[in-house]
Amino acid sequence: MSAEAADITARIARLFVYPVKSCAGIEVREALLIETGLEFDRTWMVVDEEGEFVTQRELPRMALIQPKLRSEDMVLRAPGMLALHVALDAVEQPARVRVWNDVVDAWDMGDVAAQWFSDFLGRKLRLVRFDPDFRRLSSLDWTGGVEVPNQFADGYPVLVVSEASLDGLNERLAAAGHAAVGIERFRPNVVLADVDAHDEDRVQSLRIEAGDGGAVELKPVKPCPRCPIPNIDPATALSSPEVSDTLQAYRQEPRLKGAVTFGMNVIPLRGVGQRLRVGQPVSADYAFD
Repeated sequence: MSAEAADITARIARLFVYPVKSCAGIEVREALLIETGLEFDRTWMVVDEEGEFVTQRELPRMALIQPKLRSEDMVLRAPGMLALHVALDAVEQPARVRVWNDVVDAWDMGDVAAQWFSDFLGRKLRLVRFDPDFRRLSSLDWTGGVEVPNQFADGYPVLVVSEASLDGLNERLAAAGHAAVGIERFRPNVVLADVDAHDEDRVQSLRIEAGDGGAVELKPVKPCPRCPIPNIDPATALSSPEVSDTLQAYRQEPRLKGAVTFGMNVIPLRGVGQRLRVGQPVSADYAFD
């Protein structure tokens, strides 16, 4: 079906990659789509002494850690800290770590990285990298039986949110006397423009014209339930409850026992190896139960 005949015609407005789970993201103009999502997305993760993952939920200052990807290394910066350089091809020793209910193989990134994170966050911590030889799958119940691998993402390769969805939230925040918030609080990979609020919830699949005759198809499979992280201001790491409180009033999802949701988890059905770029056209048709 051509884009002109589709129910929705949109475009990619913004793209984000989050190299270290729960640290700040990097806004990019283009990104390579691999089977686990965008290249380098949630490739690294911070764990405690037991190998259990940690996030902004318990350590909100993780929001202040800013990564930058270069050709051969990742540079991490945080207030009051010297920069940490992590070689993209470096690993130290094998490790077993837990992310949610999954115990997975990883590579420890060494004592220098461990000390850097421990010093800044005030706990004994280590940095690990996902072992690409390990296969961690999304829930088959939500993917319809399709085997979809992830790295350290919460559960699915790509998160899609629309600008209109954020606008709707900010209108409600303003009406209650609160300041507007940025899309960064919701940690999307792909931000859509030119759609209605929460259209991302209502479509069968997103068809993206990737150029040079290439095509990408991303299938929304599960609404994204929201923890308190959107309450954390990424510029200050300070938390206040108005975002969650506002969403609670209009974004409860019956399929998830009333959990508050914002954005859609999607899986790649087609186009692994293609590059997503800001400005690419997107088309979709509404899904009807």
